[in-house]
Amino acid sequence: MSASPSTAPVNGPHLKLAVLFGSAGALATLALMPYVIALTPQKFSALPLPLPVIVLAAAAQTGMLCWLLGWLGLYLGAPYGLDAPWLRAWVYRRLRDPARRPHWWLATLLGVLAALLVAGLSAFGPEHAHDTIQAWRGALASLYGGIVEEVLCRLLLVSALVWLLARCNRRMAQPWMFALAIVLAALLFGASHLPAAQAAGLLGTPLLIARIVLLNAVAAVVFGGLFWKYGLEHAMLAHFCADLVLHVALPLAGGF
Repeated sequence: MSASPSTAPVNGPHLKLAVLFGSAGALATLALMPYVIALTPQKFSALPLPLPVIVLAAAAQTGMLCWLLGWLGLYLGAPYGLDAPWLRAWVYRRLRDPARRPHWWLATLLGVLAALLVAGLSAFGPEHAHDTIQAWRGALASLYGGIVEEVLCRLLLVSALVWLLARCNRRMAQPWMFALAIVLAALLFGASHLPAAQAAGLLGTPLLIARIVLLNAVAAVVFGGLFWKYGLEHAMLAHFCADLVLHVALPLAGGF
């Protein structure tokens, strides 16, 4: 198994860490709901169940997915160094691997730059409706991107793809495998935004579809690189900061 210091194999249990992901995912889903309800009010008004029941069911479902799929991502990725080292050290009360050093400032900076890049690239595409949802809703929704989407799209997808590629090479993971997994997971992440865009009436032409996929994939490549080199926490922080820029700062400034 090929591994640099930043992707050193991780041995140990994963269940308690996955439970943390599940709990955080459920809370992040509750925080997301005001944004989703404001974005697609007609969808919720047409549902037969009371709104509190729908919200709690969504939170429970997402929490369960983050728990189970987060565990699977750790199981597949940790042997190749794809892990959450700071959260692992906290949950299991262990010393952190001294070979891993935090780069929180870098994650914050790259998250902000990724958001600005996405906003800049979107200016060259077809016109779209500006986000007019209140800033507090956007701030709460940013937690969902930083937690749930990173667990599912980085921890699970990148880890599973690296695991599959390594299986074809006598379980030896090479740097190009990590890079390919990050790009493929980024494209899948971009495609995962299409249902929400359709519900909001933002899909109409193949160009708009490609735009949504590629713009989200651009940011996801940045998050994936941080996950690979520094751990899942850095990807979470960068994603959270990027969403704050896109859903709070730029709308307040009238620039996106």
